[in-house]
Amino acid sequence: MDVIPVDELKSFIQRCMEQVGTKATHAEVLANVLVDADKRGHYSQGLNRLLMYIVDVKSGTTTKSGIPIVLKETLATAWVDGANLLGPVVGHYCMDLAITKAKRAGVGWVCAKASNHYGMASHYSMMALKHGMLGMSFTNSLPTVVPTRSRSRLLGSNPLTIAAPATNGDSFVLDMTTSSVDIAKVEKSHMNREPIPLGWGVNEFGEPTTEPDEVLTGGGLSPLGGDETTGGHKGYGLASAVEVFCGILSGSDFGPAIGNLEEKKTAANLGQCFVAINPNVFAGGFEDRMSNLMGQCRDSMPAIGEAKVLFAGDKERDHEKLVVEKGGIPYEVKQIDDMYQVAKNLGVTPAKVIRPVN
Repeated sequence: MDVIPVDELKSFIQRCMEQVGTKATHAEVLANVLVDADKRGHYSQGLNRLLMYIVDVKSGTTTKSGIPIVLKETLATAWVDGANLLGPVVGHYCMDLAITKAKRAGVGWVCAKASNHYGMASHYSMMALKHGMLGMSFTNSLPTVVPTRSRSRLLGSNPLTIAAPATNGDSFVLDMTTSSVDIAKVEKSHMNREPIPLGWGVNEFGEPTTEPDEVLTGGGLSPLGGDETTGGHKGYGLASAVEVFCGILSGSDFGPAIGNLEEKKTAANLGQCFVAINPNVFAGGFEDRMSNLMGQCRDSMPAIGEAKVLFAGDKERDHEKLVVEKGGIPYEVKQIDDMYQVAKNLGVTPAKVIRPVN
């Protein structure tokens, strides 16, 4: 696999966004979020998303410059209008605000309306770790999920993330969708003409299916857990809870009112939620107990066929180490080719690529 150095990738993304008129500081924020995703191995939320942001800005469905607006606030809470800015710009503003409030009140809770796709959710929860705090973030998204006992797409994959500090720089970082899988996995199976596991999705009648085309045309994703017999109603509940925090609480669009984010012609008006908690306002020794729990899980006896037991965030840390070892982020040939095509179309200098020595 070819490798792009981290700084090269950041500069490339900034050049692309500034070329279509994005404010320089906003382009920098977006670049940091996308690169962070690829560094941690969340490739579906990194460079792969760049073209979507470019199209949004060029088409005018996302605002090129401006600042989020605080509509209402208390010592510990705030309601924010994202002003239809890039999602990462709104996300950074709101999480910074939540952290500031948590420093004063112990807890900061910020909800935003009129936002856009904000990238990897854990980028925002992890911002709190730098201040010794717990962080949480949630976002609603276009409806791809069919609720339990339904046959209609009504909810998004609605990710949630929680980050908590442990000792010696260690941390718990959960980043998950509330759907069975991401829709991209079903699309990949469809392209490869492969069946999908039972529990990933349903057909137009709401019945579980192993045919990816039935999920993509008329059906939809199952909630986390699959059907009701395997706990899918719990994933449905989690997705609904995220919608409560995001769409309902903020006054943004929600559920089926959210359009296709890939082909949108109007503002997305996503709802998002950002939380920071200072553990020191509760029982002392939080980091020690967090490390103790993580150690108990990691040190437990692995199941047959498994090398070790992981805790949330371990796979991403391993990928970050790989990036350091390789001197950059490894990409498949197609992603490199797509990067060159974007650069050509915009008339910007592509990122420098390091090719492996055989």
